This record gives sequence, structure tokens and C-alpha cells, in this order.
Amino acid sequence: MDVRAAQTLTSDNELFYHAFNASPIGITLENLEGRPLFANRSLCSMLGFTEEELRGKHCADFSPPEDAEKDWALFQQLRAGSINHYQLEKRYFRRDGSLVWGRLSISLLNSRPTPLVVAMVEDITDKKTTEEALRSSEERLKIFVKHVPAAVAMLDCDMRYLQVSDRWCVDFRHETSQLLGRSHYEMFPDIPDRWKEIHRRALAGETLRADEDRWDREGGTAWLRWEIRPWKNSDGLPGGILIFSEDITHRKNAEEALLGMSRKLVEAHEQERTRIGRDLHDDIVQRLALLAIELEGVQHDLAPELSRRIDDLRNQATQITNDVQLLSHELHSSKLEYLGIVGAIKNFCREYCEHQKLEIDFKSHDLPAAIPSELSLSLFRVLQEALRNGTKHSGVKSFEVKLWGTRDEIHLTVRDSGVGFHPEAARGGRGLGLVSMEERLKLLNGTLTIESQPKSGTTIHARVPFSSSEDSMRAAG
Repeated sequence: MDVRAAQTLTSDNELFYHAFNASPIGITLENLEGRPLFANRSLCSMLGFTEEELRGKHCADFSPPEDAEKDWALFQQLRAGSINHYQLEKRYFRRDGSLVWGRLSISLLNSRPTPLVVAMVEDITDKKTTEEALRSSEERLKIFVKHVPAAVAMLDCDMRYLQVSDRWCVDFRHETSQLLGRSHYEMFPDIPDRWKEIHRRALAGETLRADEDRWDREGGTAWLRWEIRPWKNSDGLPGGILIFSEDITHRKNAEEALLGMSRKLVEAHEQERTRIGRDLHDDIVQRLALLAIELEGVQHDLAPELSRRIDDLRNQATQITNDVQLLSHELHSSKLEYLGIVGAIKNFCREYCEHQKLEIDFKSHDLPAAIPSELSLSLFRVLQEALRNGTKHSGVKSFEVKLWGTRDEIHLTVRDSGVGFHPEAARGGRGLGLVSMEERLKLLNGTLTIESQPKSGTTIHARVPFSSSEDSMRAAG
């Protein structure tokens, strides 16, 4: 070898040595007996030993017995020529006795006269700690799902059961052993397609919920309240979904029964109001009118002073007649049947203004041509109750009434600029006015909202879905 070649070789060796020591990954060269010959600074730093101390050890001395046994079995295959490299994640002892995790990559250098083994060790302690924490968290989640006193199911990305709570098994009549590992869709083949779409959205990262949802099953209709949310695995990737479910079928059936009873009570109430209204109009009003006529006839034959007294009595009888007639119209408005809701409200507002000495600005627009009678009657009763409450409590003599329609709803608002009140306090009081309005609208799937604050006026807003009202009428018929 000439001088230049020798110098080049020496320069290459120095370059290799510097690269060897500068590597951020721990590296050691070992003989075929598994004893280190050289170790770089990264490996010494990782394990806390000097290079000299590492040379005095065997590769099996660095790890707990179970890890060392796996490593040595693969090392034997390498030495026998069965394999020329292998990888392994294992634990290593540090000088202070603590353990670190390393990813070991072993390769055989057999191009030399004396074969050597190069071992590279990457410190993966942080990664393994995170994985272990996530794995532990996943196990705790499974334990939680199993014992939580609610219907909960944990599924993987293929919608296969990983864990279910005892309550889930009770509600859906399956044993845990029947569910685990099986497909959700296999166990419940009647799941609607819209729920499958919800599952896909949850697997993509969304959290979804419903306070009540109808499920038409083969064995009958069930009502559920549910929430679906994704969960992540140890790699931080989507692992599947959690389904929280509550069977509210009994509650919904009870609500339906209560609504049916409420509807019958309202119908009976309206029938009684109609009877009383007609009796007042056809009997009491007529008798009072005859009394006024008789008083007028008697008045002509009396002395002036007594005549004036009779005149006062006749006027009082006439006023009572008007009051009773207005009351009969409130109890039963025949104009609602003949004029429709707009005409009936106009007429009622006019009569109410005359009787109560106040002003009502009524406007209507965009109403459908035909409105079901039950809807019209309910809105008419809401108007009456709202105006009575406003007249009694607002302290003003001016009101705005608005009736209008949208594509699928009908709205009624009654507004004043009076003293206002706290709606929640009013609901908690003894008065039945607000409760009556809300119950009427609930029968039509409608809602009542109240916007009011002390000294800021009040707005009563009734909203009824038009299509639902028609369905309700058909159901009632």
C-alpha cells in the first residue's frame, strides 16, 4: 500500500469514528459472543455507563431476563447464519437500575475476516410510556363501559363490539358473550340507514346526540335518547365509537297517554264552554233584554223621579246584557266557524276594545287558505288569555296582535309595552293562564315563548307547525 492510500484509509477511519460518535442513535460493535467492542457516546449516555464499563458486559446483561431471552434467541440465529438482521423493542437497565425502552436493530457484518455485529439502539422510552398510558386508559375505559349504570357500548372502527355495559345487555336483551367481537349491524339488522350515516359521521370525528329518537323495530316501536362520540386508540388515531343509549319508550308512551287525556279534557272543556255560551246567549241575554224592555214600558207611567230611577235600572240591565253577551262570545265564538280565524279575531278585538275601553292593532298576512278548526280554536284561546292577562297586569291600554303564516308554521304574537314581569316567576305562580296556553299548543306540537322583563313590556309568541297540526287532526279523527 502506497503512502497516499494509507493516508486516505487513516482519514476514512477518522471520519467513520467521528460519525460513529456523533450519531444521535446508540451504536455498538459486538463480537459473535455478544460482547461490546466499541460503543458510541449516545449509547453510553442512554444507559449511563462508560464505554469501558460496557466492554466488560455481555449483551444479555443489559436487559431483564424475559427481554434478554428473546434477544439472545434471535442473536443465536444470526450467529448461525439463519438470519442476517433483526429488530426488537426491549427494555434496558441503566446504571442506576432504572429501565428505559429501546428499539434494537441488529445487523451482521460478515464481509470481514472476523465477522462482527453492529447494534443500533434508539431510545423510545417516551413513546412507550405514552403508549402504555393510552393502553391503560383504554383498559380503564373498557372497565368503565362495563360497569357504568347506563346503556353504553364500545365499538371499533368496523362497528364490532369491544365492550358493553350490563345495562346495555338488559335493555337490548343480549348477553355480553353474544355481543363481543360481533358486528353491531349483525346483532341489530333492523337499524335504520339514517343511524348508519350517524355512525359514519361519529367515526369521522363528530359527536352527535338526540334527546328522543324513534326506532321502528320488527317487534314494535322503541324510543331512545342517545349520544355517540368517537374514541382514540394508543396511536392517537380513531379507534371506534362509544354509544350511550337510554330507552325512553315507557316515558314516551306515558306522554302520549297524557296528551290523549289532555286532548279529551280540552274537548270536554270546549263542549262545556259551548253549552254555557249558548245558554247565556239564548236564555239569559234574551231574558235580560226583555227585562230592559219591560222597565222601559213601566217607566212611562211613573212620576219623573221614579222614572229616572227606572231609567238607571234599565241602563244597568242593558249593560249587564252586553257583558253577558260578550262573555257568551268568549265562551263560544260561532264567528270562528263562519268567518274563519282572521274574521273571528277581528271581531273579538273590536268587541273587546269597546268593552274594555282600549286599543288593539291587529294585522295578519300570508295565512293558508284553510286552517284546521282545532288549530284555529287553540290560537283563538291563546289570544283571549293573552289579552285578558295583559289587560289585568300590563297597566297599558294599547296592544299589538299579529297573525301570520310561513311555509310550514302559523304564528300569533300579542305584544304590549307595559310593566312586564319575570316569566319563570309567573309560571311558578298559582295562575293557570300560561299553563293553559302551553298545554293547548303542546297538543298540536306547538310552542309558547314569552319575552318579558320588568318595565320592558311583554310579547307572547305562539308557534304551531301547520303540517303537524293537520297530522294531529287526522290522528284525532
